Amino acid sequence: MWRRSFSSTTTTLNQLTNKKWDALVIGGGHNGLVAAAYLARGGLSVAVLERRHVIGGAAVTEEIVPGFKFSRCSYVQGLIRPCIIRDLELGKHGLKLLKRSPASFTPCLDGRYLLLGPDQGLTHSEISKFSRNDAEAYPRYEKQLERFGRFMDTLLDAAPPESLQGDASFNDKLSNKVHKSAFWARCLRQAASLGQKDMVDFMDLLLAPASKVLNNWFESDVLKATLATDAVIGSTASVHTPGSGYVLLHHVMGETDGEHGIWSYVEGGMGSVSMSIANAAKEAGAQIFTNAEVSEVLTEDSSSVKGVLLADGTRVESSVILSNATPYRTYVELVPSNVLPEKFVSAIKNSDYSSATTKINMAVDKLPQFQCCNTNHAEPGPEHFGTIHIGAETMDEVHSACHDAENGLPSRRPVIEMTIPSALDNTISPPGKHVINLFIQYTPYKPSDGSWEDPAYREAFAQRCFKLIDEYAPGFSSSVISYDMLTPPDLEREIGLTGGNIFHGAMGLDSLFLMRPVKGWSNYKSPLKGLYLCGSGAHPGGGVMGAPGRNAALVVLQDLKS
Repeated sequence: MWRRSFSSTTTTLNQLTNKKWDALVIGGGHNGLVAAAYLARGGLSVAVLERRHVIGGAAVTEEIVPGFKFSRCSYVQGLIRPCIIRDLELGKHGLKLLKRSPASFTPCLDGRYLLLGPDQGLTHSEISKFSRNDAEAYPRYEKQLERFGRFMDTLLDAAPPESLQGDASFNDKLSNKVHKSAFWARCLRQAASLGQKDMVDFMDLLLAPASKVLNNWFESDVLKATLATDAVIGSTASVHTPGSGYVLLHHVMGETDGEHGIWSYVEGGMGSVSMSIANAAKEAGAQIFTNAEVSEVLTEDSSSVKGVLLADGTRVESSVILSNATPYRTYVELVPSNVLPEKFVSAIKNSDYSSATTKINMAVDKLPQFQCCNTNHAEPGPEHFGTIHIGAETMDEVHSACHDAENGLPSRRPVIEMTIPSALDNTISPPGKHVINLFIQYTPYKPSDGSWEDPAYREAFAQRCFKLIDEYAPGFSSSVISYDMLTPPDLEREIGLTGGNIFHGAMGLDSLFLMRPVKGWSNYKSPLKGLYLCGSGAHPGGGVMGAPGRNAALVVLQDLKS
């Protein structure tokens, strides 16, 4: 298959072995690049070692079909921390965000549709088509989520208040105690500012199923189904799963240029996010190496790291290593056996890496024409700019799709989030043609009725998705020029995501904050001295956020000072 990738200019491998590096970063995903940038800005000599021929990890742009640039995994931007954009001057380094308005479009088979977005007047009138009560309730719902989002913000940009690991001096113990006391005092002040009613509602949001939360707010099926997809995105959960409600916060956590709740496309695709971070890292002095697969973390007497061994036999020396790989890949596959405590390794192995997500990237020769809009135009309309929700007009339909996967089958009627970034970005497709992303649930890692390794099985599922879209946009299937499909095993093999999980591990309440990646090790450190975790498997978790990379780098810099 013809392929072109978009990466930074990287350094030749023969420059790797001529020095001992202050720090090595395993993996050139966006978090690894963020970590490298902050470490280099802190005065360290840093080398990033990327297994693939292109940097970016899951935030990558690749030209799989000639003339069409695909954001192969992640596809919208809204979570990257404002402090990172500011500190690294990502705008100066090439990051250009394209705001989406409207932000969401849900077509219905009965001829109606729902548009949502930052335009409050439009959103009110659109929801009123289904329920006047819901139209009045929706601004209150968003404002409450925004208050909860501000509370969560205080947790994202710093390491969790973890207990000290191993032997510690009196000064270290005192410093840790002061740090934890200050952290919890800050949380209590934030909680007090919310008030008891909001705190009770916040606890309900954290613990309840998304369906319960949404049923308590709204009566319209299509509005609830549209919002419910935020709660199950990238997970194996149903809308009826307890604890799925808290992911609704992602609806308001998105931010573009200081505007909350606004998600954007990135000019040039999501690889441009990684490119801009890489440019900032290189400007600070970091060096980036592609086609540099790490096969083993090298240790000194099984107590501390001393470097890495590449797949080609090259040894690279450093006493500090940050891994942007998944916790499983890092601690089970890269660190030699019998080095880490058995209890720690067992906890890593028993973490949930399951996935039911498939991504299809498509080149098409025309825009989909949605029957409910009763239009036929070659130029993008409001229905094409945001996320298009296909195949789930009720929460029960979302649950049914999930239930199929629980029984080992790809969903008979998949839940599809369609995006058309070329509607706003004319740099990623030829004139008159378009790039379409399909983020699809639910697809088991090992289907009970076939195998993702079987080309006919893969093609049958892709056609199932295309035919479902045909129900809403007749003739869509005939517009497909070519497509690239990544099932959970493909995401594991090509991108390095254990189990195909896009978050490097489930984002359930038992796997967040002080329990991410496992209890006792939430502060990016590990039982092996000098080895840190800086990817999405660490706090605060997945999404193109950059926070794990930044937080881990700041911990390393602090450790080197003490």
